[in-house]
Amino acid sequence: MQATRSRDEGGMATSYGFRDVADAEKQGLVNEVFHRVATRYDLMNDLMSGGMHRLWKDAMVAWLNPPKRPGWRGLDVAGGTGDIAFRTVEASGGAAHVSVLDINGSMLEVGRDRAEKRGFAGKVDFIEANAEELPFADASFDAYTIAFGIRNVPRIDKALGEAHRVLKRGGRFLCLEFSEVQAPVLDKIYEAFSFQVIPQIGRLVTGDAEPYRYLVESIAKFPRQADFARMIEKAGLSRVTWRDYTGGIAALHSGWKL
Repeated sequence: MQATRSRDEGGMATSYGFRDVADAEKQGLVNEVFHRVATRYDLMNDLMSGGMHRLWKDAMVAWLNPPKRPGWRGLDVAGGTGDIAFRTVEASGGAAHVSVLDINGSMLEVGRDRAEKRGFAGKVDFIEANAEELPFADASFDAYTIAFGIRNVPRIDKALGEAHRVLKRGGRFLCLEFSEVQAPVLDKIYEAFSFQVIPQIGRLVTGDAEPYRYLVESIAKFPRQADFARMIEKAGLSRVTWRDYTGGIAALHSGWKL
């Protein structure tokens, strides 16, 4: 059964899905999930979104609208497999450079392999590091993107603060995440699909339901759209707004460093 979403982080730093864990335990548990699903990451998102994540990611990069000029730098956090980075470089006509940061080495291995096969050498680099402690100087990037990753960060407020720190003045923050369904009938359908169907499909396809059970529960724990917008503003970003996709199954939040 779906947990009630709170008005803030909802204790996500000490929750692993619906289970309470020790303060320092969550990151290791989340890492293990993504080690287990790294080679099937696209399949995982296909299962959880009915394939719609591909369209939502396209819409994210279209709203970002990276310029077709050399020197523009993007940071894609929790983007190990390169989905957003590749789209961003393509949208810029090859002018942009994107650094992909992920705490999970298995996800980065998949991304590096994909980048090499797709000819993105020199346009995308991969860095293993923590979103809560970015290894970059202040005002380093023109854009910070994160897709379906922020809810897996134990201390979301720290990650948002780091996003603000590394952005240049005039820099853009974009976060795509599963969110609270706004349509009255769709919310019940999606809840039943998420909790009853997705873990079983995961078991059939991968032989392991547990990663999918955690991911579904983590979506239910994530703050509502308006509450997450207030967290972004609290981190210092301005002109915060969001767009709902597919009735609110996903939401794309935008903010600026002014």
